[in-house]
Amino acid sequence: MKFEHVFFDLDGTLTDSQEGILNSFRNVFKHLSLEIPDYQTLCTFIGPPLFVTFTEILGFSMEKSEECVKVFRNYYETKGYLENRVYEGIPELLSQLKKVGVKLSVATSKPEVTAKLIIKHFDLEKYFDHICGSISDDVRSKKSEVIEYAIETNKISDRSKILMVGDRKFDVEGAAKTGLKCAGVLYGYGSEEEFKKAGAAFIAKTPADILKIVL
Repeated sequence: MKFEHVFFDLDGTLTDSQEGILNSFRNVFKHLSLEIPDYQTLCTFIGPPLFVTFTEILGFSMEKSEECVKVFRNYYETKGYLENRVYEGIPELLSQLKKVGVKLSVATSKPEVTAKLIIKHFDLEKYFDHICGSISDDVRSKKSEVIEYAIETNKISDRSKILMVGDRKFDVEGAAKTGLKCAGVLYGYGSEEEFKKAGAAFIAKTPADILKIVL
């Protein structure tokens, strides 16, 4: 077995959370009385930590970004997280990995409390040893910080035995910063070009491909 531990991103990797995330962003723009961006533009906001989206991508001030994050979270944590679905083949993948003795963890920039809600809602918690997320949008929100936290939580000494699985360049870059290999998944929100540019070690077209990579 090539990898003994697999760290999964959540949005775009385990679940298709697009509808809930986009509706949360739409709610922010409504709150600000700004024109809601088109669908393609909104989709580019999926993946980065919220503060990165509001400050670096949209150019909002820190104060305005903090307000936006609160409005986003208010919608997402009451309605948005339910506007979500598990990707086809994921429960089967997790079950097979568990059967062969692979230790599974979630490593997401999403707040840990929300990630646990989602995993529990979709009855996936039985597969995971740990669910690791951010504390807030400015504490342990970078992917590399979440991965380091997951490594520490799992008490792993040999990083070569860990595979990070995600759907955006942030997962690949976070894995590289922490000395891990990353598999980019094409059924999520990222593209093959994005993964190759970021330096992904593997590319998976389907959840079944992840099993082959691990074994």
